[in-house]
Amino acid sequence: MKKEKSNYFDLVYQVVKEIPRGRVTNYGTIAHYLGLKSGARMVGYAMNAAHTLPDVPAHRVVNASGLLTGRHHFATPTLMQELLEKEGVKIDKNQVVDFEKHFWDPDKELKI
Repeated sequence: MKKEKSNYFDLVYQVVKEIPRGRVTNYGTIAHYLGLKSGARMVGYAMNAAHTLPDVPAHRVVNASGLLTGRHHFATPTLMQELLEKEGVKIDKNQVVDFEKHFWDPDKELKI
């Protein structure tokens, strides 16, 4: 992925669009990749605004421990889990099972 000059939300969306099916990442990891210390909250704001964008797989962004903290911003409280499960990610009590196995790190996976 090439980091293009854009607004912050658009940069977040560029990263999120690169997350492969069946993988998840978290707010802080995206912020770190974009070079923003303590930017996890801003990534959260961007993700809260992304749930109606059809080309941004917002369901693949969870909190640092794998919890589906953004689930309430989807059309239904279970939609985030349903979308992840369709991609083969098991969820138990609103948390990604085997989080480390499904974790995707843009620092390791993307070329700047």
